[in-house]
Amino acid sequence: MTSDQRSTGFGANSWLVEEMYEQFRDDPSSVSETWREFFEDYRPMVAAPGNGAAPAPAAPVAAPVATPAVASAPAAPAAAPAAAPADEVGEPIRGAGMAIATNMERSLTVPTATSFRNVPAKLLEVNRQVINGYRSRTGQGKVSFTHLIGFAIVRAIAEAVPAMKNTYTTGSDGKPRLIRNEHVNMGLAVDVDKGDGTRTLVVPVLRDADTLDFSGFLAAYEDLIRKVKTNKLAVADFQGANISLTNPGTIGTVQSVPRLMPGQAVIVGVGSIDYPAEFQGADERTLGSIGVSKVITVTSTYDHRIIQGAESGLFLKRVHELLLGNHGFYDQVFKSLGVPYEAVEWRVDTNPVDREEAMLHKQMQVATLIRVHRVRGHLIADLDPLRWKEPHLPPELDPATYGLTIWDLDREFLTGGVGGTAKLPLGDLLGVLRDAYCRTIGVEYMHIQDFTEQRWIQAKLEGAKWELPKGASGASWSG
Repeated sequence: MTSDQRSTGFGANSWLVEEMYEQFRDDPSSVSETWREFFEDYRPMVAAPGNGAAPAPAAPVAAPVATPAVASAPAAPAAAPAAAPADEVGEPIRGAGMAIATNMERSLTVPTATSFRNVPAKLLEVNRQVINGYRSRTGQGKVSFTHLIGFAIVRAIAEAVPAMKNTYTTGSDGKPRLIRNEHVNMGLAVDVDKGDGTRTLVVPVLRDADTLDFSGFLAAYEDLIRKVKTNKLAVADFQGANISLTNPGTIGTVQSVPRLMPGQAVIVGVGSIDYPAEFQGADERTLGSIGVSKVITVTSTYDHRIIQGAESGLFLKRVHELLLGNHGFYDQVFKSLGVPYEAVEWRVDTNPVDREEAMLHKQMQVATLIRVHRVRGHLIADLDPLRWKEPHLPPELDPATYGLTIWDLDREFLTGGVGGTAKLPLGDLLGVLRDAYCRTIGVEYMHIQDFTEQRWIQAKLEGAKWELPKGASGASWSG
């Protein structure tokens, strides 16, 4: 690795490099081999505590640069720290803290603008629930909202607005230049609890994200998070981001305008998924009855020297479209993960002023849907371990056939005793029916003429809980 390669900017992670350099200087064995190699010819961007040396000059792009030290030059004796004036207020900021302060000042050199977009989160919630229901039944980890939103951001840039991954720099003549990056390298802002009551932020880089399908994106994302938690991030994991994703919504922030570091084109902020503030005191059942969705605010803070407002707006528009299922977004996700069902589609609510008549009509349709699952539910059971056929939802099993949409999932309907209950939200009712008839066992019994026998089988299937004990030979069914 050449010194030029080692000098690639660290962006928002430069504070961590400074902190690890101090750790290396005190005890070289306390950092990994890759970091020891990196620090062999590293020159810190800020003066060490007690050292009167001036900080190394900052590079014009990206973040602080590690420049090779001159091996033949004799080390100058450390100058004694200058005494602070008697009336000086506060205490000096040194080391990593100074690196953070320097980064924030350098971010002010980037002329930015910010675009905002509110996106309905209903379909995102519903499809994530379907994905995680399948993954939990197959012993796999959950997919988070950030996984799906991050993938949508990458797809939006790769497919619609590639200018968002370009970066700005200056040439040796001081004139502005444009770097056209081939791939999307996404920095993921990860909050870390240091265990001493303080928190910090690291931004590992998910490289070539635009070359990955969702399954590969998920694996790469989780691998980075695993490295963060086990403190195993290498030098390369911090370098080369051309866009960043931060998600302050996990702590309830509605929207944010994060700082954009030199060397990146855009930083995307994702707010919390919640009802608008004016509805947060309302009963959720009432909101569901009138089709009010939770929303998520996505912001795009971009380098205005190379990206214009129209491009940022088109980028957020594309993210909006993807999260509403356009351009085959959820179909791609389901196929990549091997989910054996079709993705749920976005549809506008049907809820006329004369709600009583509309609900009576929907109630009749729900009764039909219940019967169809008992008769034909086995048609979408997960009986194809080789996945040699594309999942297909027969029209008779599709709630949309009966005028039911994602907005009806939270509305309660009479069940006729399904699962031993008289009334359930449509989403829960479909869950009971599909657990009974559409999972890894297909059941067909409605041809039985004896009504009592039919009801007995229904009672044993609908809402019954069972599991097969692991590792037990001759295990019996329970539930």
